Amino acid sequence: MAKNLVIVESPAKAKTIEGFLGKDYIVKSCFGHVRDLAGKGLAIDVDNNFEPTYAVSEEKQKVVDELKKYSKKAETIWLATDEDREGEAISWHLLEALELKEEQTKRIVFHEITKKAILNAIESPRKIDTKLVDAQQARRVLDRLVGFELSPILWKKIKPSLSAGRVQSVAVRIIVEREQEIIGFDSKPYFRVVANFNLKDGAVLKAELPKKLETIEEAKKLLEECTGSSFTIQDIDTRPGKKTPSAPFTTSTLQQEASRKLGFSVSQTMTVAQKLYEEGKITYMRTDSVNLSQDAIDGTKDAIIKNYGSDYANPKQYINKNKSAQEAHEAIRPTEMHVNSYEGDSGMERLYDLIWKRTISSQMSDAQLERTTVKINISNSESILNAQGEVLIFDGFLKVYLESKEEEDEEIQKGMLPPLSVEQVLDLDELISTERFTHHPARYTEASLVKKMEEQGIGRPSTYAPTISTIQKRGYVEKKTTDGKEREYRLLVLKDDKIEGNTQTEITGAEKNKLFPTDIGIVVNDFLVEHFENVMDYTFTARVEKEFDEIARGEKQWNTMVKEFYLPFHKDVETTLETAERASGERELGVDPKSGRKVITRIGRYGPMVQIGNQDEEEKPKFAKLQEGQHIASITFDEAMDLFKLPRDLGAYEEKDMVVAIGRFGPYVRHNSLFFSIPKDEDPYTIEGDRCIEIIEAKRKADREKLISSFDEEPDLQVLNGRWGSFIKKGKLNYKIPKDKEAADLTLEECLDIIKNAPPPKKKRKK
Repeated sequence: MAKNLVIVESPAKAKTIEGFLGKDYIVKSCFGHVRDLAGKGLAIDVDNNFEPTYAVSEEKQKVVDELKKYSKKAETIWLATDEDREGEAISWHLLEALELKEEQTKRIVFHEITKKAILNAIESPRKIDTKLVDAQQARRVLDRLVGFELSPILWKKIKPSLSAGRVQSVAVRIIVEREQEIIGFDSKPYFRVVANFNLKDGAVLKAELPKKLETIEEAKKLLEECTGSSFTIQDIDTRPGKKTPSAPFTTSTLQQEASRKLGFSVSQTMTVAQKLYEEGKITYMRTDSVNLSQDAIDGTKDAIIKNYGSDYANPKQYINKNKSAQEAHEAIRPTEMHVNSYEGDSGMERLYDLIWKRTISSQMSDAQLERTTVKINISNSESILNAQGEVLIFDGFLKVYLESKEEEDEEIQKGMLPPLSVEQVLDLDELISTERFTHHPARYTEASLVKKMEEQGIGRPSTYAPTISTIQKRGYVEKKTTDGKEREYRLLVLKDDKIEGNTQTEITGAEKNKLFPTDIGIVVNDFLVEHFENVMDYTFTARVEKEFDEIARGEKQWNTMVKEFYLPFHKDVETTLETAERASGERELGVDPKSGRKVITRIGRYGPMVQIGNQDEEEKPKFAKLQEGQHIASITFDEAMDLFKLPRDLGAYEEKDMVVAIGRFGPYVRHNSLFFSIPKDEDPYTIEGDRCIEIIEAKRKADREKLISSFDEEPDLQVLNGRWGSFIKKGKLNYKIPKDKEAADLTLEECLDIIKNAPPPKKKRKK
């Protein structure tokens, strides 16, 4: 048995580290946290200095038992979990759960899984840092207190099964407030003026009026002034400029870049980065530091000189803007800068490439530019047109990006101006005034939400991804891609001294992978903001994070910090339970013209809905569920009343009623107790009976073609055509037909024999 037991979080990390250590070491994984607050009850003794009760979860008991067995046989146990607070807490829980002796237990940390880093860590072990453990413990206790006390209030005051969280609820607030800005935004039209001038050799100079014109009358007046005008270059101003590279990646900037450039979700980025880290390819991926070690700077410099030449090298150290950046000691970078690619999994290849390029470019020279502004005089107008361009003198760090065809670098190429001179007379091809519209603030993507949370000081590198995943799982926020809507815009064109105007259409407002608050998310947010202003306040949430930092530095006791938070919070909980009214987001839409009863929209027990009438009226209220894309904050009276047009009775077919309605899986026709889906491009509110008959008959025909044979003796047994070939169906189970059998020729006895001899179905893995 090996003298040394090394415990890490994951099997992949264990495998990598085991390759660096000799036969005297055995490396085992604890598979993340082995203990947490006990599942039943609060598990925190509020009256006894907030003492937590921890328990080993059922699924981790086997892991703990196995690690105990190994630890009893080892002379030294090395706790090699991650170097941040969460990793420190995991090590402490292992010490407690495995009942390890402190004198034979050593804590080692490293921010990259390389042989050098591991051996250096073993040369300089330390004890578990209880200050870091206390900071993580304070976070966990505080989050349990908030969730445990807030969630029951939401059940009573809004609807069952809701939950709240200290950081998650504030993240939802950011998204809800942006949505409120969008709903309240008043889009205004304006006119943009662009001129195209013909130059020699077929070149075109594009110039623009530097200000927006507010009305079509102003736009028309300018075009009239330009009619018959001559256009002359009045001034050419050329100035040197530069672009500087960005700092190496932190957790949040990596999440943002991977989202923009690779289309990764925040959680996907962290999963892929974790794999790269565990394989020893990159440094630790949860960090808010932009520092690089001197070894890394030297290695990067060598790689730049080798690949691009000494002119491109400009080694530098970046300074953290975030004063509390101490979760880890370095930015995210490749462990070996001379390795410029990763071979294997596609996602890992792409993310490694991004990290390598960002690290390399951060140590490269500035790009040197020449920025040119050309002012063009209009003889019959006081207005001036501007043409702007950039010439790349020295590409510097952009060389890395140019090779991978980044968009911003293509724009520099497009921005180059042709040769021009002062007093040069220009030949106008056309002058176009296009109606544009002011646009509401953009909805958040996962990446931009991370950026906002970081700016506000909400959460830390380890919490961004789980927070964003949680608010989507809870149904408070949904990530959606929406189609745009058709919009008309006006156009004025001056060409050959003639002005022509027309109206054109465009698709606008399409959004991809944006975060939208759900109705329940809005109602819960408004309720929490009204009754728990402190918990939902951005500055308060950021201050709590700073207090965690103070605990980690040993400047504050964790129990004291929790007590200062809990006492006023608990008082708010008690007051809210007693005095707060139920919240449903109710909004009155109007009066039903048929019954004269009030029409409202609100959150009901099963989600957002429209209601005609009240419970206390003699006639029972009518209810209709809101459809996809409809929201209680924006649904109109007419849209609400349309919901009550379904179900529609379209008469009889074969002496059975045809009824059109919308169900869980979309619109359908119900006939003879069977359901027939209506195609997505057809409107259930206007579909006619004849079309419903066609849908019914088309489905019957498809079913007939699907059926190969059936048997009167076994009504629930059929031989069918399926997507991947023919098969036997008995009840709810399907059975493969052997290749040497012809489906159409099978007898009942042969079918039963195939079923009898079929292998048992594979057990589904638990998620």
